Amino acid sequence: MSRQKLAKPYMWVVVAFGAAVGLFCASRLDVSRIDLSFMLLAISTVTIASRMVVRLPGINGQITVSDTFIFLTMLVYGGEAGVLLAAAEGICSSIGISRKALTFAFNAAVMSISTFLSVWAVRVFFGPITGLAGVGVSFDANFVSAICVMALVKYLTNTGAVAVAQGLKTDKPLWQTWTDNYLWTSITYFAGAFAAALIVKAGNTVGYFVVVAVAPVVAIVYWTYRTYTKNIEMVAVAAKTEQTERHVEELSRHISEQNRISRELAESREHFRRAAFHDALTGLPNRSLLTDRLRQAIQHTVEREDHHYGVLFLDMDRFKNINDSLGHVAGDRFLVMIARRLENCVRPGDMVARLGGDEFAILLDNLEDFEDAERVAARVQKELTRPFNLNGHEVYTTASIGITLSTIGYEHPENVLRDADTAMYRAKENGKARHEVFDTVMHARAVALLQLESDLRRAVERGELRVHYQPIVRIEDEKIAGFEALVRWQHPERGLVPPGEFIPVAEETGLIVEIGQWVLEESCRQMREWQKLSPVFRPLTVSVNLSCKQFAQPDLIERIKRTLRETDLDPRCLKLEITESVMMQSAETASSMLKQLRALGIHVGIDDFGTGYSSLSYLHRFPVNQLKIDRYFIGRMGAGDENSEIVRTIITLGSNLGMEIVAEGIETVEQLAQLRALKCEYGQGYFFSKPLEGQGAEALLLAWSEAEIAASFAAEGQLKDNPTDFQFLN
Repeated sequence: MSRQKLAKPYMWVVVAFGAAVGLFCASRLDVSRIDLSFMLLAISTVTIASRMVVRLPGINGQITVSDTFIFLTMLVYGGEAGVLLAAAEGICSSIGISRKALTFAFNAAVMSISTFLSVWAVRVFFGPITGLAGVGVSFDANFVSAICVMALVKYLTNTGAVAVAQGLKTDKPLWQTWTDNYLWTSITYFAGAFAAALIVKAGNTVGYFVVVAVAPVVAIVYWTYRTYTKNIEMVAVAAKTEQTERHVEELSRHISEQNRISRELAESREHFRRAAFHDALTGLPNRSLLTDRLRQAIQHTVEREDHHYGVLFLDMDRFKNINDSLGHVAGDRFLVMIARRLENCVRPGDMVARLGGDEFAILLDNLEDFEDAERVAARVQKELTRPFNLNGHEVYTTASIGITLSTIGYEHPENVLRDADTAMYRAKENGKARHEVFDTVMHARAVALLQLESDLRRAVERGELRVHYQPIVRIEDEKIAGFEALVRWQHPERGLVPPGEFIPVAEETGLIVEIGQWVLEESCRQMREWQKLSPVFRPLTVSVNLSCKQFAQPDLIERIKRTLRETDLDPRCLKLEITESVMMQSAETASSMLKQLRALGIHVGIDDFGTGYSSLSYLHRFPVNQLKIDRYFIGRMGAGDENSEIVRTIITLGSNLGMEIVAEGIETVEQLAQLRALKCEYGQGYFFSKPLEGQGAEALLLAWSEAEIAASFAAEGQLKDNPTDFQFLN
């Protein structure tokens, strides 16, 4: 509900209180004290004083003669007379500012309430108000204090009530409304109160009738003051007019100069407007100009059925290598050379544009044959095969090119560039240095990926992700040493979505950070629950994969600490696995991060070892505990073949460096036998168990522990005598 709707109800409440106060004071009014002096004072207040306002220069304040007369009435004729006169003055002073009955009633009510409260404040602290002045013209401390309290209470209640009404009407903060408009008006109330006090003291000597008779004189002085101030204002206006005339004369001299400057600015604006549509480095049209030309081509296609166009979206395949090796200056020269060669591949009416970085686009307008677009792409590839000379170096490059044609029926240029970009990425996926034409299948794939991203975001919110656990087994005796935590997605419509389908999307969108943190927390919690089942399970470990984006988070260490603290898991039972590529992206940063993890007692392993950089010289630099041999080599092991030698080398290397070796992807008894012969410590794979949900993994643990206990008792000859001793895990 808007606060503005509260303004009228508030004003009616104040009016009701004011009416009650007025009736109360009327019933208590001492009529015997009403004399001719009072009548003159009242008439002067409502007819003259209510319209007399003297503004104070320099501050937001004014002195109203009516305040003085009301305070005077309170001191001489009693509080009730003062309240009734204040209400009458409120009505009269409202005539000049509004014609609404509610405004009249509200102003009268505020005046009567504030006067009433000031009367009773003085009575409570100083006694009867009419006896305060005493006799004589001297001011004692008690009288001064009473006058201050009377002025302060009236000031606060009067301005506060009006500020609330104004704040509600304008929907502004009440405190701001009060400070902006009424903070400095306190001087008017104190001035009015002390003026009344002076008149009362003077009345003790010359009589109140004489004081009241002075009112017309005060009015004459007031109107004289107003006339004087108006004359001052007229003089100021005249001076300002003369000054304005001088300014007009000066400005007229500048008009011709301004016209000249305007012409020059127009010329400059036109110059910078060709600049706004062209690339500063190559001089080619930029994305804005290309989009405009493409919009025209789309419109021509709508108007003429025989008008066709095509767009080529190009991305240089190895531009980053040139920048990294030869520097950005050479890279910029290289882009300029490419721009010139691309211009040699097109017709005069076509457009070559630079979109940014090493991305270019070619608009082939008014095509006679759609195959011409592919012929231009082939011409570009051939042109780029010739070497570029950069600072004495021969540099070669290729381009991945995506092509889209007007046969799709586009309506917006942004969609044309989007689909050409999609086709370009398909060309990169298919081996680079080639071109791909966008089609409906590619479009459907792009839409499916977009839907997959949307579903994945909802999956995180709805809790559709699951953690599956695959046992890691000690090869020597085939006992379970721990589990690897693997995230799975249980889609409500598609069922179980393969990780290879949604993990790349999560990596690209950044959702992998949130997902990875959830997997870490859930797997640590689950492992701690299993450890509580039996002392047998306490040495178990859980391995969790860290993505490259997780590893790059500056608060990764704090997140891991918090997770271990909240799940109460021993850090030695957590193993974090990262790939070689993650470490090699920033070797020094990775080394520092790994040292912090090791300092916590956490084990760190390299996942999929052998498929990444495999730089053996870097291994000793990284404080890792474990190497995990990629399933590719395990699945292709044979007697004396190359893959077996690679596995042997990794096992030997890891053992010499004091690292644990884990072989993943074990599926046959022959593979297990070979790894055992090579003295590989740990293994995992479908030969032992597929990844299981939490309940399935727990059942596997319990079955294994029962078998272990039974075997242990049997070996000691105790199973027969104590047949139920191993049932404590059920």
